[in-house]
Amino acid sequence: MGPVGAGHYVKMVHNGIEYGLMQAYAEGFDLFDKSEYDLDNAKIAHLWMQGSVVRSWLCELAARAFEQEGNDLASLDGFTADSGEGRWTLEDAMDKDVPTPVITASLHARFYSRGNGDFTHRMLSALRAQFGGHATVKAAKK
Repeated sequence: MGPVGAGHYVKMVHNGIEYGLMQAYAEGFDLFDKSEYDLDNAKIAHLWMQGSVVRSWLCELAARAFEQEGNDLASLDGFTADSGEGRWTLEDAMDKDVPTPVITASLHARFYSRGNGDFTHRMLSALRAQFGGHATVKAAKK
């Protein structure tokens, strides 16, 4: 790749891009899950691997996950860790004034998957109720 460190840099950016790709797949399949159609997610992922512009190894892995875990992935918890590369990619992008909205959003989605942001959502609900009289949903007592 070049001088010492170049290969690691390329891999770091690769993993940042991977975050965004995974997030896009997850959002698309979430739409399928909530649609009025009884769709087979594994079948869709296999179909997309046959010459589609969104074919990729990640799509192949999605098909495998649906086959192993079921169409609704109900046995899995939504917690998604990050190993640092996405953060490092964002830090470098900020240092270079390079906008990376997709990678940024995908890392933030991982934070939300861990239950982080619960206060954020409660605050949004409270503010909507305050300025517009919009209904809130009261939390169940713990």
